[in-house]
Amino acid sequence: MKEKNIENQIKTYLKQKGAYVVKYFGTTYTQAGTPDLLICYKGKFIALEVKNETNKTSSLQDIHLQQIKKAGGISAVVRSLEEVKLIIDTII
Repeated sequence: MKEKNIENQIKTYLKQKGAYVVKYFGTTYTQAGTPDLLICYKGKFIALEVKNETNKTSSLQDIHLQQIKKAGGISAVVRSLEEVKLIIDTII
């Protein structure tokens, strides 16, 4: 499945749950490596890097995901809507 399709499923689900969701677009003028989706759900900051079954994160993406965790946020690489549901289900 294409990453864009996975991403659209995730955005629809999160918005139905009442989350605030921003799709981050990388351009020449933005910070490289920032996760694809920036989310606020029940007061928690969540950053998701969406990949399909075969794509891998870059080292810069990995650094950003670790920095978010270090700052107290939730960050993950997700490959399906089911993985996102597991993350959301852990947030009270």
